[in-house]
Amino acid sequence: MANSAQAKKRVRQSEKHRQHNAAQRSTLRTCIKNVVKLIASKKREEALEAYKAAVPIIDKMVTKGIIHKNKAARHKSRLNAHICAMQAT
Repeated sequence: MANSAQAKKRVRQSEKHRQHNAAQRSTLRTCIKNVVKLIASKKREEALEAYKAAVPIIDKMVTKGIIHKNKAARHKSRLNAHICAMQAT
């Protein structure tokens, strides 16, 4: 257990940061899930609107260090590919 004042403060800060990051990650997953649900229900226009709303959130998580930039690019690419595939069919 932490004994020094500095170590105790670090424990408090780490817990606060962990909870904040978890909330941010949850928001990210929710916005991605919303797009996926609309894609699954074949609602192309609504899925496209949800995708346009999700992209800035995904990019914001990269700048905050919540996810890696390649993971963000992968999410955006796959969601966009699914939406484009809906148009073709």
